Amino acid sequence: MTAKDHREDHPPDMDDAAPGEEAVNSREPAGGLRGYVIGFGLAILLTAASFAVVQTDLVYPPAVISALVVLAIGQMGVHLVFFLHLTTGPDNTNNAVALAFGVFVVVLVVLGSIWIMSHLNHNMMPMHQMSRAGG
Repeated sequence: MTAKDHREDHPPDMDDAAPGEEAVNSREPAGGLRGYVIGFGLAILLTAASFAVVQTDLVYPPAVISALVVLAIGQMGVHLVFFLHLTTGPDNTNNAVALAFGVFVVVLVVLGSIWIMSHLNHNMMPMHQMSRAGG
Protein backbone atom coordinates (compact mmCIF):
# COMPACT_ATOMS: atom_id res chain seq x y z
CA MET A 1 0.00 0.00 0.00
CA THR A 2 1.21 3.45 -0.76
CA ALA A 3 0.91 6.67 1.17
CA LYS A 4 -1.62 7.80 -1.42
CA ASP A 5 -4.08 5.08 -0.27
CA HIS A 6 -4.17 6.27 3.36
CA ARG A 7 -4.39 10.03 3.24
CA GLU A 8 -6.13 11.49 6.24
CA ASP A 9 -7.18 14.73 4.53
CA HIS A 10 -9.15 13.05 1.69
CA PRO A 11 -12.29 10.95 2.16
CA PRO A 12 -12.11 7.40 0.77
CA ASP A 13 -13.18 6.84 -2.83
CA MET A 14 -16.65 5.27 -2.57
CA ASP A 15 -16.95 4.53 -6.31
CA ASP A 16 -15.34 1.17 -5.65
CA ALA A 17 -17.18 0.34 -2.42
CA ALA A 18 -18.50 -3.11 -1.61
CA PRO A 19 -22.25 -3.75 -1.61
CA GLY A 20 -23.65 -2.90 1.79
CA GLU A 21 -21.06 -0.20 2.47
CA GLU A 22 -22.86 2.49 4.45
CA ALA A 23 -21.06 5.56 3.09
CA VAL A 24 -23.13 7.40 0.49
CA ASN A 25 -21.64 8.35 -2.85
CA SER A 26 -22.09 12.09 -3.32
CA ARG A 27 -22.79 11.63 -7.05
CA GLU A 28 -25.59 9.13 -6.43
CA PRO A 29 -28.93 10.94 -6.69
CA ALA A 30 -30.85 8.45 -4.58
CA GLY A 31 -28.50 7.81 -1.68
CA GLY A 32 -29.31 7.56 1.99
CA LEU A 33 -32.59 7.79 3.85
CA ARG A 34 -33.63 10.90 1.90
CA GLY A 35 -33.41 8.92 -1.36
CA TYR A 36 -35.53 6.10 0.05
CA VAL A 37 -38.18 8.54 1.25
CA ILE A 38 -38.28 10.30 -2.13
CA GLY A 39 -38.52 6.94 -3.92
CA PHE A 40 -41.28 5.75 -1.60
CA GLY A 41 -43.21 8.98 -2.18
CA LEU A 42 -42.89 8.66 -5.95
CA ALA A 43 -43.94 5.00 -5.84
CA ILE A 44 -47.02 5.87 -3.79
CA LEU A 45 -47.83 8.73 -6.18
CA LEU A 46 -47.53 6.51 -9.27
CA THR A 47 -49.64 3.79 -7.63
CA ALA A 48 -52.35 6.30 -6.72
CA ALA A 49 -52.23 7.68 -10.27
CA SER A 50 -52.75 4.16 -11.66
CA PHE A 51 -55.83 3.68 -9.51
CA ALA A 52 -57.11 7.13 -10.47
CA VAL A 53 -56.68 6.41 -14.19
CA VAL A 54 -58.73 3.22 -13.92
CA GLN A 55 -61.47 4.36 -11.55
CA THR A 56 -62.18 7.84 -12.92
CA ASP A 57 -62.80 9.43 -16.31
CA LEU A 58 -59.57 11.46 -16.27
CA VAL A 59 -58.21 9.57 -19.28
CA TYR A 60 -60.00 8.81 -22.54
CA PRO A 61 -61.26 5.20 -22.06
CA PRO A 62 -59.43 3.59 -25.02
CA ALA A 63 -56.17 5.15 -23.77
CA VAL A 64 -56.38 3.71 -20.24
CA ILE A 65 -54.16 0.74 -21.12
CA SER A 66 -51.52 3.04 -22.61
CA ALA A 67 -51.61 5.27 -19.53
CA LEU A 68 -51.17 2.23 -17.27
CA VAL A 69 -48.20 1.04 -19.34
CA VAL A 70 -46.56 4.48 -19.05
CA LEU A 71 -47.18 4.59 -15.29
CA ALA A 72 -45.82 1.03 -14.91
CA ILE A 73 -42.63 1.95 -16.77
CA GLY A 74 -42.29 4.99 -14.54
CA GLN A 75 -42.77 2.77 -11.47
CA MET A 76 -40.02 0.43 -12.70
CA GLY A 77 -37.72 3.40 -13.21
CA VAL A 78 -38.37 4.66 -9.68
CA HIS A 79 -37.60 1.24 -8.22
CA LEU A 80 -34.43 0.83 -10.29
CA VAL A 81 -33.03 4.24 -9.36
CA PHE A 82 -34.19 4.79 -5.79
CA PHE A 83 -34.24 1.26 -4.36
CA LEU A 84 -31.85 -0.78 -6.51
CA HIS A 85 -29.50 2.21 -6.97
CA LEU A 86 -28.98 1.58 -10.67
CA THR A 87 -27.36 4.72 -12.08
CA THR A 88 -25.36 5.60 -15.17
CA GLY A 89 -22.08 5.81 -13.28
CA PRO A 90 -19.06 3.78 -14.36
CA ASP A 91 -19.31 1.64 -11.23
CA ASN A 92 -22.78 0.42 -12.24
CA THR A 93 -21.89 -0.97 -15.65
CA ASN A 94 -22.04 -4.57 -14.45
CA ASN A 95 -25.43 -3.97 -12.82
CA ALA A 96 -26.84 -2.49 -16.02
CA VAL A 97 -25.51 -5.38 -18.10
CA ALA A 98 -26.93 -7.91 -15.62
CA LEU A 99 -30.31 -6.18 -15.74
CA ALA A 100 -30.30 -6.14 -19.55
CA PHE A 101 -29.39 -9.85 -19.63
CA GLY A 102 -32.17 -10.66 -17.15
CA VAL A 103 -34.71 -8.78 -19.26
CA PHE A 104 -33.45 -10.61 -22.35
CA VAL A 105 -33.85 -14.01 -20.68
CA VAL A 106 -37.38 -13.20 -19.46
CA VAL A 107 -38.43 -11.97 -22.92
CA LEU A 108 -36.88 -15.06 -24.53
CA VAL A 109 -38.70 -17.44 -22.17
CA VAL A 110 -42.07 -15.67 -22.53
CA LEU A 111 -41.93 -15.34 -26.33
CA GLY A 112 -40.57 -18.89 -26.70
CA SER A 113 -43.39 -20.26 -24.54
CA ILE A 114 -46.01 -18.40 -26.57
CA TRP A 115 -44.46 -19.65 -29.81
CA ILE A 116 -44.38 -23.27 -28.59
CA MET A 117 -47.98 -23.15 -27.31
CA SER A 118 -49.15 -21.62 -30.58
CA HIS A 119 -47.54 -24.39 -32.61
CA LEU A 120 -48.84 -27.08 -30.27
CA ASN A 121 -52.35 -25.72 -30.66
CA HIS A 122 -51.96 -25.52 -34.44
CA ASN A 123 -50.67 -29.11 -34.75
CA MET A 124 -53.22 -30.63 -32.36
CA MET A 125 -55.79 -33.01 -33.80
CA PRO A 126 -59.36 -31.64 -33.63
CA MET A 127 -61.47 -33.03 -30.75
CA HIS A 128 -64.04 -34.74 -32.95
CA GLN A 129 -61.28 -36.72 -34.71
CA MET A 130 -59.65 -37.63 -31.38
CA SER A 131 -62.85 -39.24 -30.09
CA ARG A 132 -63.17 -41.43 -33.23
CA ALA A 133 -59.47 -42.39 -33.24
CA GLY A 134 -59.45 -43.39 -29.58
CA GLY A 135 -62.09 -45.96 -29.53
